[in-house]
Amino acid sequence: MNLMVTGGAGYIGSVVTERCIAAGDRVVVYDNLSTGHRQAVHPEAAFVQGDVGDREAVAAALREHEVEAVIHMAGFIEAGESMRDPGKYFRNNAARPLELLEAMVEAGVDKLLFSSTAAIYGDPETEYLHEDHPQRPTNAYGESKLQFERLLDWYERIHGIRHAALRYFNAAGASGERGEDHRPESHLVPLVLKTALGQREQVEIYGSDYPTRDGTCIRDYIHVVDLADAHLLVLKHLDGESLHYNLGNGTGYSVREVIDTAREVTGKDFTVVESDRRPGDAAVLVASSDRIREELGWEPQHPSLEQIVADAWRWHREHPQGYGD
Repeated sequence: MNLMVTGGAGYIGSVVTERCIAAGDRVVVYDNLSTGHRQAVHPEAAFVQGDVGDREAVAAALREHEVEAVIHMAGFIEAGESMRDPGKYFRNNAARPLELLEAMVEAGVDKLLFSSTAAIYGDPETEYLHEDHPQRPTNAYGESKLQFERLLDWYERIHGIRHAALRYFNAAGASGERGEDHRPESHLVPLVLKTALGQREQVEIYGSDYPTRDGTCIRDYIHVVDLADAHLLVLKHLDGESLHYNLGNGTGYSVREVIDTAREVTGKDFTVVESDRRPGDAAVLVASSDRIREELGWEPQHPSLEQIVADAWRWHREHPQGYGD
């Protein structure tokens, strides 16, 4: 299949591109490199530097590369920043991708996989978040992703664009060649590993008085390769009604458990400092991924936290400066 991956120079997008090419697909990466890295793009992928808000440029790329489906991953992801600068998130995560949809209509492309998020649910009302959980985002990031999901529903009704919204939990780990290099970095696993490498002075725990087993927040971590492989599986089933799936392991690990696992994997000790809670952090966020398991037979192949951290550690040791750009 001929695919376009918007945001394919980013962390998850680069691994999705890698796995698609390994499966025999032809991929064009479309990315403005505002947060991605040109070095992360698979050498067999075509590359177009551009913004998804440029309808004419997107439509031209779709036609030139005879694209049959789009995997849209070009979004901003920092929940905290979204509460300081909401306009940045609504423009980039909802308004500009509207031009992507218009370009798809213009070019006759009728399939789209969307990189959504568990943040659309807001505070959990049940132990495990399922796809039918109420959608009440607690930050502008989650709301911006939910707005685009709603746009997709309308473009399916009016223009017949079939879509899948894949609601990620916490992606971590690395593939053979590609890993996590955000600037600045805000995700727990790479922050801990950078501290183990001596690139940071300490790891901060934001809140140690949550109603959890050790007082720290609990999150669901999914290996980035398992996340990427789910996209290939969903693509094969995007022929009928549109789909909505959670993607997580269904197991929660606390901040302290991630830190302890990193100490075991790396063999390094490092300074950990307890700080105040951050506004909007829920105590527990764990996925129910039963729907995609039951309907499509998806199963994570790297479910253990030890494997996730070990793969990330290998990549960070081999790439201590990330992609170096």
